[in-house]
Amino acid sequence: MRVGLISDTHGWLRPSVFAAFEGVDRILHAGDVGRADILTELEAIAPVSVVYGNTDGGDVRAGATAEVRLQLDGRSVVLTHGHLLGSPNPLNLHKTYPDADVVVYGHTHIAAVDRYEGTLFVNPGAAGQARFNLKPSVALLDLADGMDVRLIELE
Repeated sequence: MRVGLISDTHGWLRPSVFAAFEGVDRILHAGDVGRADILTELEAIAPVSVVYGNTDGGDVRAGATAEVRLQLDGRSVVLTHGHLLGSPNPLNLHKTYPDADVVVYGHTHIAAVDRYEGTLFVNPGAAGQARFNLKPSVALLDLADGMDVRLIELE
């Protein structure tokens, strides 16, 4: 199963996301969506699971929760924005979700892939407007044997 990971669109969906997510089976949006219609646009690619972030208003929060737990390809996957932990990182995420195989989070805008005590932690970075001198990005997660992740910089 191939999963597109996206976060921190902040109301702006880059056209390059459609090419990056071509052929994915599911999309996980880790919050700070900005506008609910972004989720509708992503649904044209694949089914979307979403959590709200600290900047999301009522239109996004009406259809989202602070965390989502999924079983995907036999793996326990947690989706969270991470803002309720302050500054999310693998250590505090592992303490919060010790039984997860994969934790997908956002909030920091910094793309990262880490493994800690058997858990894969992925922050796809921020896919919206470039901020903090960081390049916009998303990630692709392949839930096959090794749970491979590829970070993709967006144009």
